[in-house]
Amino acid sequence: MTIKDLNNNDSSVAAWIVKFLVKRNVKVVFGLQGGHIQPIWDFCYKLGIRIIDVRDEKAAVHMAQAYSILTNEIGVVMVTAGPGVTNTVTGIANASLACTPILVIGGCTTIPQSNMGPLQDIPHVDILRSITRYCRTARVPEQVIRELDLAYSFAKGQLGEPGPSYIEVPTDVLRCTVKNKLILNDWIKQKKPSEIYPNIKKIDEFVNKLNASKRPLLISGRGARNSGDVIESFLSKTGVLYLDTQDSRGLISAQHNSNVYAARSKVMSEADLVIIVGRKLDYQLAYGSPAIFSNANFIRISDNPYELVDNRRGEPEIYAEPKLVFQEINCRELKTNFDKKWIMEIRNFQNEKIEKFKNNKESYLGDDNKIHPNYIFNCINNLVKENYIGVADGGDILSFARVGLNSKYYLDSGAFGCLGVGIPYAIAAAEVYKNLPIICVTGDGSFGFNAMELDTAVRNKSNICVIISNNAGWNIETHDQKLNYGNRVYGTILRHTNYAKMAEGLGAFAVRVEKPEDLEKSIALALKNTPSVVDVITSSSVLSSDAIKGLGFVPKYQ
Repeated sequence: MTIKDLNNNDSSVAAWIVKFLVKRNVKVVFGLQGGHIQPIWDFCYKLGIRIIDVRDEKAAVHMAQAYSILTNEIGVVMVTAGPGVTNTVTGIANASLACTPILVIGGCTTIPQSNMGPLQDIPHVDILRSITRYCRTARVPEQVIRELDLAYSFAKGQLGEPGPSYIEVPTDVLRCTVKNKLILNDWIKQKKPSEIYPNIKKIDEFVNKLNASKRPLLISGRGARNSGDVIESFLSKTGVLYLDTQDSRGLISAQHNSNVYAARSKVMSEADLVIIVGRKLDYQLAYGSPAIFSNANFIRISDNPYELVDNRRGEPEIYAEPKLVFQEINCRELKTNFDKKWIMEIRNFQNEKIEKFKNNKESYLGDDNKIHPNYIFNCINNLVKENYIGVADGGDILSFARVGLNSKYYLDSGAFGCLGVGIPYAIAAAEVYKNLPIICVTGDGSFGFNAMELDTAVRNKSNICVIISNNAGWNIETHDQKLNYGNRVYGTILRHTNYAKMAEGLGAFAVRVEKPEDLEKSIALALKNTPSVVDVITSSSVLSSDAIKGLGFVPKYQ
């Protein structure tokens, strides 16, 4: 067999794309290879960009999203044409709702074959346009890098809301030569992040509102992630109470005096001023409804205008980098007169709830004599302290994980409720934090969506421990069928499948646990032998808070 090198043109469009990624400090790309993108894939090898190749393209997008969240850099995905692109849709939609900057580079058929019925030809751009910030086919060789620069800028939010960008290049265009003089340096060079400075009059209004408040509360979200230090200084200086949300867990330590995470409902209902930082008022914050925020006026702060105006308006609404806003406020002399009695009451309520949780001698077993889901988290907390990455994936198990996973860094299914993110998120986290434990707790249903990515974890020696709550069903839906649909349980029952055997077959360390006395030592062993799976037979008789609230019923008003 004669070996040829058909990709030795260092001035090809494919080469320029990878040179662009190198200039933008891209260290790793997540993807699945195919002929339409092979010229770019090969130059990644030549120019030293690491590729984590997956078993399904959706998982690659999930990995890029987690990588972006954990590094504050753009996560990059590369997929081939046709099914390669369409497999990314759920992942891109998840990143879109989370406003996470990712760049998806897709393959597409050659220009001469367009609309002739070639292999894997489908209108990718039309499919993805509604869930991306930028979505184009780059057909002109000399303009590909200019368009790639635009895609990058849109993803970062420099032209609006941050989120996914999609760009595809026909394979024949990838092979075209583009001379150096036609690639402008300002297209290819690394750009400094844009900074949006606050209007000082708006800062004055913020200070006046804060000084007049008796019961202030700050709630952080996605847009606050880069502002932890200045927000912490603000909280320490003022004593304002604080809550995080799913996408800002770990921003402020759970031990900080202002963090009243266990008094969430009480503090939201009683606060008279709520400062929302980098967060939409979606269903997770009850849309800012007066039914929940009974007495509150709002201040909205974000570098994303879409996080300033949804559902409840703020006075003021500050369109600026949250970090710059709090830097300015921290320099001001404040004349606050908060209700200290109320603040102490909330803190005492918080401490009582925490003590009650610690002292709760809940049975290790459910009514069906299988392991209680909460016991998984008891064992984790006995083995590892705060400094680890916690990933929660699932429906029913997520309710327990939100309280039980006490990790400094936390990722979960998010506002989209996207099941299957667990293993991909964990693999990406292991790429970023090579010396920290990565613990993914997933339901058995959600595990099934990307279970084959255990193979990816094994091939990449990812330091991940996956703990499966195996309750043999879609428990929230099963409860809903029992309660609201005449006890007609239909299509929601799974089996206690031996996922440990499956994991072993893929090359991971695995153990199956059926008795509570075996659980803690099994997790300890799995943490020492990653990548690993702990398949825990858990009770389906224990109802999560989401099941009790009727999440599965989808009420008219959530």
